[in-house]
Amino acid sequence: MTYKSDSYWQQQADYIMNIDMDVETYQYTGTQKIIYTNNSPDELNNVFYHLYFNAFQPGSEMDARVQSISDPDKRLAQNIEGKNQPLYESRIAKLQPNEIGYLKVISLSVNGKPLTYKVEGTILEVHLDKGINPGEKVEFDMVFRGQVPLQIRRSGRNSKEGVALSMGQWYPKLAEYDDEGWHADPYIGREFYGVWGDYDVKIAIDKHYTIGGTGYLQNPEEIGHGYAKKNVITDGDKLVWHFKAPNVHDFSWAADPDYRHDTFQMKDGPMLHFLYKKDMDSEYLNNWKAIQSKAADFFEYYNLNIGLYPYQQYSIIQAGDGGMEYGMCTFITGERSFNSLLSVVSHEIAHNWFQFVVASNESKHEWMDEGLTSYIEDEALNVIKGTNKENAQETAYERYVGFANSGYEQPLTTHADRYASNKAYSRAAYSKGAVFLSQLRYIIGEDQVKKTIKKYYRDFAFKHPKPFDIIRTAEKVSGLELDWYFIDFAQTTNTIDYGIKTVDKRSVTLERIGLMPMPIDITITYTDDTQEQFYIPLRQMRGEKPTSATILSDWAWAYPTYSFETSKKIKSAEIDPSGFMADVDRENNTYNRKKNN
Repeated sequence: MTYKSDSYWQQQADYIMNIDMDVETYQYTGTQKIIYTNNSPDELNNVFYHLYFNAFQPGSEMDARVQSISDPDKRLAQNIEGKNQPLYESRIAKLQPNEIGYLKVISLSVNGKPLTYKVEGTILEVHLDKGINPGEKVEFDMVFRGQVPLQIRRSGRNSKEGVALSMGQWYPKLAEYDDEGWHADPYIGREFYGVWGDYDVKIAIDKHYTIGGTGYLQNPEEIGHGYAKKNVITDGDKLVWHFKAPNVHDFSWAADPDYRHDTFQMKDGPMLHFLYKKDMDSEYLNNWKAIQSKAADFFEYYNLNIGLYPYQQYSIIQAGDGGMEYGMCTFITGERSFNSLLSVVSHEIAHNWFQFVVASNESKHEWMDEGLTSYIEDEALNVIKGTNKENAQETAYERYVGFANSGYEQPLTTHADRYASNKAYSRAAYSKGAVFLSQLRYIIGEDQVKKTIKKYYRDFAFKHPKPFDIIRTAEKVSGLELDWYFIDFAQTTNTIDYGIKTVDKRSVTLERIGLMPMPIDITITYTDDTQEQFYIPLRQMRGEKPTSATILSDWAWAYPTYSFETSKKIKSAEIDPSGFMADVDRENNTYNRKKNN
């Protein structure tokens, strides 16, 4: 599927790959054909490939970052004894030649003509003697070799739970080119951005191994292994697994000789596949059985509240080092309590909407991926677990407010690899990203946010939306002006802090202490114990959210205070009793009249 119009276009890269995996050496050879369509208005004189596995080598940029960041990922660094503070040692730095990861290009040509290229860390730089014109299709052919790293970070071999092969970011992958140019980011630690295309992949592997991953298996009768009754028996030691995946921007797979393979057919939904180690303790095996119907519940929730999942299959695979989303599948660690398994499954399934269908640039706009996913995950868990919290995002608010008050916050415009710490990345991408969407309920109303999510998915499925596309969608749904919200909350570290300055019998004066503007909900309790809700519109919104509250005159941001009169004597007052506004100091949000006053 290719999107192209006067105002929008995106590239297309269709892959045909044949892979031969040696499970003894963890090395593999491959041939790759890419049919690349230049839908851009630009002539392309260079192309770039990602060679992700090269990150798992001593001296790589990933290794250097592990050694220089204050709080390295514990999956990549081990603690060594320090005198006054923890010291960390990079695990990548200690990998031996037979333990490192690599991707080596043996040959590369375009339309049959050899190309010159240069490897720079995890990027292959390719110069084209003849540019690719707008609208032109070309064929890139490559022969390559790879080695799966011993170090597990999303992908790798021999995980702590005994999974043999976790194959994410395992092949030379064309970088994305969009209206901002090439996105040939080195693989330092964060996530990815890819070109849409159709994949046709054949993997030859030891006949005792079971594979699960992206795409539809084309030859289940030949493979067996729980996919179908096996009718064809191989004469050799290997089976060839043939997968096709239409319209995806990545292809991943995992393999192990001891996978148990279960399926769960949803009513009016995809076939769910579960691949997990059959030799786990009974507690974990029981959890993997119990999670299957719950996974179907999450699909139903997301289908209803976001939009329909567009593929006929999804696989949940014990692999990797935590939880990582891929096209039509996810890798998760399997030795978890049921609640932990429920949480990671809900999150990774949600990623199929917010990232693998609505495909933002995770390197530049990480919060569009993790934040929106975290928001809808918490909403789903709140319903499916039956906790029924008024605000399912309570934890996200707490983490964001703590971060905003810490002095270490960086804006959401920060590149994913440029955060000063891993904690800063997490608080921004996951917590503040979730609050961004949750707080919209306070600004435009809950029903309007639900409509915004559905319209955003409908309008940007199989595209590469940017941050402002979310807020423009909310503007179209609500009819309100919301650029101020996007600018302050997503592009700066300005904070929200409103307080009750004074109350005098029947009058209230509020103050804006933080730099960020907001409309204000305030509840007044009178001395006769009746209550009245008031709504103070923000002038630059040019309108109000749907509300049953008494609507007062606008408050323009430039005025630091705002006063209004009530009809009766005031007993108490509270700004935003719902807690949906991310005020960084709620202690000044309430007023209670003393008994003698």
